[in-house]
Amino acid sequence: MTGVRVVEVAQFTYVPVAGAILADWGADVIKVEHAERGDAQRGLSNLGGTDSMGGFAPLMEHPNRSKRGIGLALEKPEALDVLHDIIRNSDVFVTNFLPDARQKLKIDVEHVRAVNPNIIYVRGSALGSRGPEADRGGYDSPSFWCRGGSAFGATPPSLNGTLNQPGPAWGDTIGGMNIAGGVSAALFAREKTGEPSIVDVSLLASGAWANALAVDIALNGGEVRRALDPRNGPASPGNPLVGMYTTADDRQINLCMLQPGRYWADFCQHIDRADLLEHPSFDTTEKLMKNWEEAAKIVGEAIAQRSLTEWAERFTTLEGQWGPVQNALEVGNDVQLRANGHVATVVDSHGISRELITGPVQFDETPAAPGRAPQFAEHTDEILKEFGADEEKILSLKIAGAVT
Repeated sequence: MTGVRVVEVAQFTYVPVAGAILADWGADVIKVEHAERGDAQRGLSNLGGTDSMGGFAPLMEHPNRSKRGIGLALEKPEALDVLHDIIRNSDVFVTNFLPDARQKLKIDVEHVRAVNPNIIYVRGSALGSRGPEADRGGYDSPSFWCRGGSAFGATPPSLNGTLNQPGPAWGDTIGGMNIAGGVSAALFAREKTGEPSIVDVSLLASGAWANALAVDIALNGGEVRRALDPRNGPASPGNPLVGMYTTADDRQINLCMLQPGRYWADFCQHIDRADLLEHPSFDTTEKLMKNWEEAAKIVGEAIAQRSLTEWAERFTTLEGQWGPVQNALEVGNDVQLRANGHVATVVDSHGISRELITGPVQFDETPAAPGRAPQFAEHTDEILKEFGADEEKILSLKIAGAVT
């Protein structure tokens, strides 16, 4: 994305995180914040107990890494003129402002395209740009997770309630990746055809897409699927090698061997139960699948004999597919994640080295090397000068309250 400039008028995580991905890929992303209030998410920056991290707030760094920041009071004509200068020299405009706000601030499609007819215009919304609720805002928990079907699907029937998202900005981050993909396709199309696109991505559509196979099954007469109920045992019906099993140290292992006949013999060797290969209930694939509950009980008893660490060592040679259930800190320290360069070191504004997870896409086997997020309006003067303003002009803009 080197040579591509993106101007971002957006707040919180959804949409800004798309800009972070594009910045990771080399784009020059200019983050526009209100000259006085800034991005509203700055007020939530102590999320997760990180308020004592010397000004380094993961809630801001995650969606704003590698960008440049400018403070503009877009309700003032002088600030809008500055934005127009940036738009004229940009390839992509991204926003998550609602329709009324876009019209009020004169940043809707017709306004932006009047300044730069070739710009790709990107709207990230909660519920889409059409329909009776197009003007409603939303966050990922109600729009992506709950309305998109994942909350219902992830909650086993025996739970008295509904599961929340596994972590902060869960749907926002996935939705932002969808936006980045859409921007990439739009840039490619413009290169091929000369025509700029309007790109729309909603949290609802992203949630439905994440849950698409379950929705497809339901729409075509199949069952409305939910998570397996732990009360009914660890395994998936018909296959003792698919399910969650508990280790001796009360950790969980997920087995996901979709071809039980292929993997059964090797698995039994690894759990020191080669005798099961001659067991009359499991000596053919058909019998194994028919008697899956009996087999799952035996597998569960075997897994419960050793710790997760012991199984991880034993399963290094296992042919079938499995994975440990890890918490967020364990994910960040996963040897495979780090070996592939998906944990980046970022130097914060105080010169302290921090770590951030990178986006999942790499090019030419080269890990992303993000920079830190901008402090509030950090690059205002730099950006103004880049687009032709001298010191006198910058001072007049500040006196007018148009920029910070």
